[in-house]
Amino acid sequence: MDTRRLSAYGRLMRVDRPIGTLLLLWPTLWALLMAAEGLPSLHLALVFGAGVFLMRSAGCVINDFADRKFDGHVKRTAQRPLVTGEATAKEAIWLFVGLCLVAFLLVLTLNTFTIILSVGGVLLAAVYPFTKRFTHLPQFALGAAFSWAIPMAFAAVQGQVPAYAWLLFVANLCWTVAYDTLYAMVDRDDDEKVGIKSTARLFGRFDLLAVGLLQSATLVLLLVLFKQLELSWPAWLSLAVAAFLFVRQQTQVKGRDRDACFNAFLANNSVGWVISLGLAASYLAPAWFLSA
Repeated sequence: MDTRRLSAYGRLMRVDRPIGTLLLLWPTLWALLMAAEGLPSLHLALVFGAGVFLMRSAGCVINDFADRKFDGHVKRTAQRPLVTGEATAKEAIWLFVGLCLVAFLLVLTLNTFTIILSVGGVLLAAVYPFTKRFTHLPQFALGAAFSWAIPMAFAAVQGQVPAYAWLLFVANLCWTVAYDTLYAMVDRDDDEKVGIKSTARLFGRFDLLAVGLLQSATLVLLLVLFKQLELSWPAWLSLAVAAFLFVRQQTQVKGRDRDACFNAFLANNSVGWVISLGLAASYLAPAWFLSA
């Protein structure tokens, strides 16, 4: 296989754009930390880490397949491999299947409950791209897909999915819809022309209010969860920093400039690692540090 074809496959998988992998990784890490009440096993960390990369890549491939007749009309996506002819639709389908198969082989090393739950993750990844044809709420489908690793992580660690895991699921769903709405605001004008639906189009001039409410819901749900789990002050501090980062995003996108909206979307990576750091410190820091 020539290097140009490999490059096309890599771009289909967004290997050159790791932000999506990171945004999927952070809530997965939150779930593993909470489920294990500290450090999960190395085996679980490796399986879920690799699974995040594989399933995010698979989701990008099937998304480009679904949008291949629209992407050429959108400025940001006009050079994607299925538009330029560097890869074919048939190749994209095989790549999607191959990535899902490798991810499933990894899941087979986990317990039966987790294996069963993994089917839901594949279905969500496959269905999400097509929801943009039928509803203005595809960001909620993406949110569910990006949150599905949460119940899987609890199932893998505990053999069950406790009620508080679903609180984390909903919190991450709200966060995902918020940042993906910012992402959709970048393409809103083009999406209106070609008929792609999104929450950015649905919310219209109330888009920033909707994003703010979703960000606030994320923080409130995490606050309730952290209180329920009796986490220590680093976790609470991480929520305060996340709140500041959300306010800064709102300031960034006040003018709704494309580049500003995209940069605000990217800034959510900071939210993810800040909360991850707070959770890790809350569980793993020595007692003298937590009581300081």
